[in-house]
Amino acid sequence: MNVNGRAYRTIWPAGDGWSVEIIDQTRFPHVFETVNLKTVEDAAVAIRDMLVRGAPLIGVTAAYGMALAMHREASDAALAKAYDTLVVTRPTAINLKWALDEMAKTLQPLRASDRRSAAYRRAAEIADEDVEINKAIGRNGFEIIKAIAAKKKPGERINILTHCNAGWLATVDWGTATAPIYTAHDAGLPIHVWVDETRPRNQGASLTAWELLHHGVPHTVIPDNTGGHLMQHGLVDMAIVGTDRTTAQGDVCNKIGTYLKALAAHDNGVPFYVALPSPTIDFRVVDGVKEIPIEQRSGSEVSQMTGRTRDGRIETVEIVPEGSPVANYAFDVTPARYVTGLITERGVIAANRAAIAKAFPERAG
Repeated sequence: MNVNGRAYRTIWPAGDGWSVEIIDQTRFPHVFETVNLKTVEDAAVAIRDMLVRGAPLIGVTAAYGMALAMHREASDAALAKAYDTLVVTRPTAINLKWALDEMAKTLQPLRASDRRSAAYRRAAEIADEDVEINKAIGRNGFEIIKAIAAKKKPGERINILTHCNAGWLATVDWGTATAPIYTAHDAGLPIHVWVDETRPRNQGASLTAWELLHHGVPHTVIPDNTGGHLMQHGLVDMAIVGTDRTTAQGDVCNKIGTYLKALAAHDNGVPFYVALPSPTIDFRVVDGVKEIPIEQRSGSEVSQMTGRTRDGRIETVEIVPEGSPVANYAFDVTPARYVTGLITERGVIAANRAAIAKAFPERAG
């Protein structure tokens, strides 16, 4: 996507032919900075400390982490250690394990001498596959937006609410929830996006708003609790969110606060869609509320905020009284009954077991 007129992916091979470049997302929205990954440990830190985030990008970074490990040593022991190092970095996003399993399936049968080139080749394929999946999600979601536009007066804006960041910064390119938005905007439809700030890490305000701004998409940042009010007053035509893990029956695990948006949408008759790349489906899990592990992160993400001061300095400040306990649940689960549809690379499907299994029979087993 576009950054000051230049096309970027979120992760790419460096010019030396073996290390990997990423965009450091912890520096947004005030600083655009790239980081060079040279070891599997670098990749693990990037995932765990959220220099990269978003389920698809986490998976691709893990794949390249395996390649970095093979660059250094391609033994069976090194392969197993790399897998074990990366798989524990983030517990909720299923794309992480999916990508590592794909890499292991490719590399384990090979001789050590063949693993390095195969690892980089498969990681690049996983990255390119992610881009194509998201382009397809964009095309399929665009049909929904066109249908909404057809019911409006010519030139009347289409208001879309999203939560957290499921944009190109959460993937390799295009994004999941934003792919239909970018597709519609590029086609000339009058799109406007309500961007939830998404506390506690402000990934909507600092990431989604940043990338929409650079791509020229009209948008407005709103406090997380504003969405219900906007829906009550007819100011939201549809909601689109992403997902870090979706169950076999269509329950959706996404950034904390998604469930509340789905409830408000249900109460106000607002369509609530989830953009769903197929590697995010976990067919081993049925009941998302009971079975998906919910990551609990450091309380400092709630008690501290970082911003730019009037004199241009980047500062982190405490906003919670010293000594007050803080809970930081990173995700919640939206039951399938509140999901209007899943926007996938194979079309828009119902959020139920039969529809998901029919669309992805090779994954359903």
